[in-house]
Amino acid sequence: MRKNEFKYTYKIFKKKYKLNVKLIDASKIFLKKLRGISNPEKKRKIIGKLFIKIFEKESKKYKKIKFLAQGTLYPDIIESKSSTGSKTSKIKSHHNVGGLPKKMNLKLIEPLKDFFKDEVRQLGKSLGLISSINYKHPFPGPGLGIRIVGDITFEKIKILQEADDIYINELIKNKLYDKIWQAYAALLPIRTVGVMGDTRTYENICLLRAVTSEDGMTADYFSFPKKFIDSISNKIINNVKGINRVVYDITSKPPGTIELE
Repeated sequence: MRKNEFKYTYKIFKKKYKLNVKLIDASKIFLKKLRGISNPEKKRKIIGKLFIKIFEKESKKYKKIKFLAQGTLYPDIIESKSSTGSKTSKIKSHHNVGGLPKKMNLKLIEPLKDFFKDEVRQLGKSLGLISSINYKHPFPGPGLGIRIVGDITFEKIKILQEADDIYINELIKNKLYDKIWQAYAALLPIRTVGVMGDTRTYENICLLRAVTSEDGMTADYFSFPKKFIDSISNKIINNVKGINRVVYDITSKPPGTIELE
């Protein structure tokens, strides 16, 4: 997950909405299963299956649980299913679509599966959901696992969390966050030579992505003011050990997808 999101989400659910939330830190289990895996579809499927496995194991500790609620949206279903029946025409696997065991003791509830994100936000607003949740940028089910291109390590996760945290906070600070549909930092599987002071560096490339969209099905890259691009590049490189180069993705959807993997 993103930096501090585990604790932040718990605090909102527990204190603001008085929900009975149980936190499960399964990060070590996920990292072990993902060791050496770089194929994006394999990563998505490993994360999806393990998510359900851990959920089922934990839910058995409580006798009164009857339902499994998922926030599946319509675009998840569209991208996960082939329009022609061919395996190659499927865009990507979403862990919440087709990833559940055929036999479950819990009844599945997906109240939003026929809605797009903008429609869900209208529902959230009508229900009085706080803005920081209702208008939060979409975040993929596999989390940072598909924003680290190639194999995933604990070190890479920490580097990416720091870079992403700086990026998102700067968007909020500069009043750009609400103008963007989705923004994130990603880590590319390429290291390049750089200079810090008088010293040679050989570190990772951080890719920044920001897009505008109505429903997530199509998207255009967001045109940042040059001043912001200059500032965020310097801030990430100067504050995140392990990154010495920042690039900005100017690919629309299609032909690219919003996420890299």
